[in-house]
Amino acid sequence: MTVKRRCHGRNKKGRGHVNRVRCVSTGKAIPKDKAIKRFIVRNIVEASALRDIRESSCIEGYQLPKIYIKQFYSIEAAIHQRIVRVRSRELRRSREPPQRNRPAFTP
Repeated sequence: MTVKRRCHGRNKKGRGHVNRVRCVSTGKAIPKDKAIKRFIVRNIVEASALRDIRESSCIEGYQLPKIYIKQFYSIEAAIHQRIVRVRSRELRRSREPPQRNRPAFTP
């Protein structure tokens, strides 16, 4: 039988069983090693209200805390929402992570 991916779409390697997690988008239960994982770091307050809070704050240079969320997506939901893309057979062989385009930091 031909094998599409060398890891069989998993990241298990020697474990017999892996716990399941819920997809953020669809609620589908998927194995944790098969899920697409994304770590989201966001401000508690949106950008429009951030300036108002900064101006009315009595503490100079106060940094508002951030929200740290780890999200799991099923393969179907991640492809549908374009979190990951379908790759050709040649590109599937490359194991380096894709280019990250991070937004410029503005204090």
